[in-house]
Amino acid sequence: MNPFRDALHAEWTKLRTVAGTAWLLATTFLLTVGLSAVSAATVTCDGTRCGEDPAKVGLLGVMAGQAVVAVLAVLAVGEEYGTGMIRVTFAAMPRREVVLAAKATVVAAVTAAAGVLAVLASALVALALLPGHGFTPANGYADLATAATLRAAAGSVLYLVLIALLGVGVTTLLRDSAAAVGAVLGLLYLFPVLAQVISNPDWHRHALQLAPMQAGLDVQATIDVAGQPLSPWQGLGVLALWAFGVLGLGGLTLRMRDA
Repeated sequence: MNPFRDALHAEWTKLRTVAGTAWLLATTFLLTVGLSAVSAATVTCDGTRCGEDPAKVGLLGVMAGQAVVAVLAVLAVGEEYGTGMIRVTFAAMPRREVVLAAKATVVAAVTAAAGVLAVLASALVALALLPGHGFTPANGYADLATAATLRAAAGSVLYLVLIALLGVGVTTLLRDSAAAVGAVLGLLYLFPVLAQVISNPDWHRHALQLAPMQAGLDVQATIDVAGQPLSPWQGLGVLALWAFGVLGLGGLTLRMRDA
């Protein structure tokens, strides 16, 4: 018998049979594509190198979709704690780290599937709309479909997966869905806001480099990359450190305390 494979099958069965999972995945897709489409349809470049990054404009919906992904990840763990069924899970599978790894893998997989569809649709809509809004060779945008654009799209999918893993880790630590949702959304949306009140430019830059959302979304930058607080992959790396760091802490506390 393979304990991880058994745990993976069990966690997949749990997630796919919960009615809310399909709705949350559909909402992730609709929010991501919808906001990206609105952004691509309304942002106008009216001069040479107007300062707008076409990838960030066309993938703006990722900032909204990530909230739903975070909720999905939290509920994948928190629901069992809320109902007390986590005790049954650990009785059937005493190796708790295997259960956590299976939960994280399943949540990451469904997030990746939804993310690929949402980001691909957003990118196609942006490529269709942006040229009509001034993103043309005359304004310095010779080709919107570049290697940098592909990196921004692929990185956005990875970004959503890391947000899901962050949600799994935080919920494992807190064992409460409401508290975990508040903690994850606070990390994502409040951290950059708090960074804005730092007047010292060096400390302000460091705060942005540490902020999970701000750093992670640097992967979408395709112009003025040198002016970003971090390079695209460095920024995604910071988010990965947050996600796997919290996931590791969750796994450690899972072994040290009662269910």
